[in-house]
Amino acid sequence: MAIRRVLVTGAAGGLGAAVASLLAQRGHPVVLGGRDKDALGALAERIGPPATPVPLDVADEESVRSAPGLSEIDILVNCAGVLTSGRTEPSTLDLELAEQELRTNALGAWRVAQAVLPGMVARGWGRIVNVSSGTASFRHGLFAGASGYTVSKVALNAITVLLAGETRDSGVLVNAVNPGRIKTKMMPMAERSPEQAAPAVCWAATLPDDGPTGRFFAAPDAELDW
Repeated sequence: MAIRRVLVTGAAGGLGAAVASLLAQRGHPVVLGGRDKDALGALAERIGPPATPVPLDVADEESVRSAPGLSEIDILVNCAGVLTSGRTEPSTLDLELAEQELRTNALGAWRVAQAVLPGMVARGWGRIVNVSSGTASFRHGLFAGASGYTVSKVALNAITVLLAGETRDSGVLVNAVNPGRIKTKMMPMAERSPEQAAPAVCWAATLPDDGPTGRFFAAPDAELDW
């Protein structure tokens, strides 16, 4: 595969850092987007010259608008995400928590996608991967125990389908990936490491030109029904 310029949001830690590291190992220049400047800088030092830290808050329109080089991005991996509505039921959820999750998990990913898509379409090549969740799979049943988070990931899946439909036959592929339960700050009790989950995301980020678009994957070769 040709060398492509990558942006990973939420790259300061967890899955975002693992995905950025793996794509850099494969030779792609990687822009590390996130809010924690110190963590981004430390990661860039570990990865080396292929990595560039860029302060980026996906929930802030001005932050995305002022981020340098987004028009040159070939691969976008939307890893940035928050979970504020854990252990809540939909009938009692404080909707301000749901708003926070929607702003970052859904609208944030949408905002960054809007920033990179014109360049991708103009060049006739691009990949967008939205990191989703099994909580948003209708086939397995939506998870009510973190209802705001679930709704935000359902919205992210819808954004994936809509963007894929708009860009079909343009050379741009847009897909969602459920990386599974990963041991991160969001889910410290999980057993699977971010490094174990990263290959599935990187697979979707480097699909061949005849690859799928508008799909929801649980692993490199396993599709989930919506």
